Amino acid sequence: MARRRLKLVVMVIVMVNFFLFIIISRHSGQDKDGRHKVRVPSKPFWAKLAPSQAYCNRQQQILDLQNNPVLAANYSAADLPDWLNETRLTSDLPCRPNLRVTTQVKDYNSLPDRFKDFLSFMHCRSYPVTVDQPDICREPPFLLLAVKSLAPHFDRRQAIRQSWGRAGAVANRTVVTVFLLGNATAGDHHPDLSGMLRYESARHGDVIQWDYRDSFFNLTVKEVLFLEWIQRRCAGARFVFKGDDDVFVNTFRILDFLGGLSGPQARDLFVGDVITNAGPHRDKKVKYFIPESLFTGTYPPYAGGGGYLYSGDIAARLHNVSRRVALYPIDDVYTGMCLRKLGLAPEKHKGFRTFNIEEKYRSNPCAYKSLMLVHPRTPQEMIQIWAWLSSADLKCQ
Repeated sequence: MARRRLKLVVMVIVMVNFFLFIIISRHSGQDKDGRHKVRVPSKPFWAKLAPSQAYCNRQQQILDLQNNPVLAANYSAADLPDWLNETRLTSDLPCRPNLRVTTQVKDYNSLPDRFKDFLSFMHCRSYPVTVDQPDICREPPFLLLAVKSLAPHFDRRQAIRQSWGRAGAVANRTVVTVFLLGNATAGDHHPDLSGMLRYESARHGDVIQWDYRDSFFNLTVKEVLFLEWIQRRCAGARFVFKGDDDVFVNTFRILDFLGGLSGPQARDLFVGDVITNAGPHRDKKVKYFIPESLFTGTYPPYAGGGGYLYSGDIAARLHNVSRRVALYPIDDVYTGMCLRKLGLAPEKHKGFRTFNIEEKYRSNPCAYKSLMLVHPRTPQEMIQIWAWLSSADLKCQ
């Protein structure tokens, strides 16, 4: 009996709500005399295309609009605002500087030279390969170790070869190591080391070099060139570690971690020491200073450039999407921008210590056993830590 009453009450409530809906719907579009009102929007439905005042933001706007399928299908070049064509430059080889940027960035003349150099060549994404290793991935590796280095850093590269970057079979997995270099130019007061570099490349067969100026802001160029190189020379790599030449990497731990992955977990892997809710530094004394004339807003989550680990599948997707992301002078932030464009975010892993570990643990061999990366370490420290971890006598609780 109680159940029938409850059912009847529910039906009554539903019917009352239905009739109220009909009454409100009939009268909502009428004025007090019963006539239908014409509703006029108070503002345009589509916002007017307005360029950002920050140059890097504006370049991203341009790329987004140029790659917008709706605009491409329905608008001709004559219908679009003039500012959308401000970067229509050819990326010919050798790449020529963009002289128009001097008037497109409001405080260009007062910026430090490193910004002027970056902005002048920001449209360039292709540079000749001067040293290559076309057969280094003839047997597709399980793990590709890609190390960002500078031409003068011979000791760091050799220490890596003798420690965590040993190529060949490691823990029954195939590992390939490459060092990524640009040109150390005389304009940056570097001595000419090209002869020694040719000898190093001939002896070890692991140096990749492109003909562009190797500078801090051009690490983003190194990033896009490396992503292109992977697809040409090492597309079969299952996983990729990319990092600096002053880090220690526990290759044993990384291989153990990767061996336990499968399916989407392996395919979408991108892990490191992730930084969130960050933005550009406005202090001119800071290495990562970015003026408001270049970028406004917050950064997407990104993994610190000291080193991060990702899948070969992600490498291919990053390569494709990077063409639709404007270059940015900080390479790890740029990679975060590319991931965001893919609808992905890097995953934080506590094994990546890009800001070092507590000083009291740095001489303890067992402190490194569960870690994947520690930054920074000297060449001597790399060899020492590797000897600790390679020792059969190391016992850690």
